[in-house]
Amino acid sequence: MAFELPALNFSHSALAGRGMSQETLELHHDKHHQAYVTALNGFVEKNADLQNKTLEEIVTETYGDAEREGTFNQAGQHWNHIHFWNALSPQGGRIPGKLEARLATDFGSVDAFKKTFKTAATGQFGSGWAWLIQKFDGSLGVIKTPNGVNPLATGEGKALLGLDVWEHSYYVDFRNRRPDYVDNFLDQLANYEFAESNLA
Repeated sequence: MAFELPALNFSHSALAGRGMSQETLELHHDKHHQAYVTALNGFVEKNADLQNKTLEEIVTETYGDAEREGTFNQAGQHWNHIHFWNALSPQGGRIPGKLEARLATDFGSVDAFKKTFKTAATGQFGSGWAWLIQKFDGSLGVIKTPNGVNPLATGEGKALLGLDVWEHSYYVDFRNRRPDYVDNFLDQLANYEFAESNLA
């Protein structure tokens, strides 16, 4: 079965008042994400060993395999973007109690978490992602990954909240001001209820 572009949980204009324009969502979701899905389906169609595998299986089995790097790039980005659309909300920025307590325990405070996350997101040179993860010991941490790499592939932990820092995710609205885009995500757009639901 071919992979498909998932529908957004909100309209293309729903985030405009919170810093992500309709134009950005139309380009990012409808064009960029669709291109990853189309390319991934092309790889799967040509490789019998990938057929009938889940997206997660393809991501983990192709990561680090130089001969299947193209497949991984598309699968990784498809997985990342499915996560990203869920990590955005028209009511974003509100941190529920359970997650707030965990952030305070593992980072010292919510503000310290945001500072750590922003450092990762702005410190990722070129294209990539910043992630809030739950490590295998149960504690929370922040990592950054290049290009289409994600915590599922690297095995560093479970993704709770991911931010796309490829330029196409913010250039329409923030031009080259990635730090402002990251602040806006953390304070206005981040779906912390989704992050909390991913806690083990």
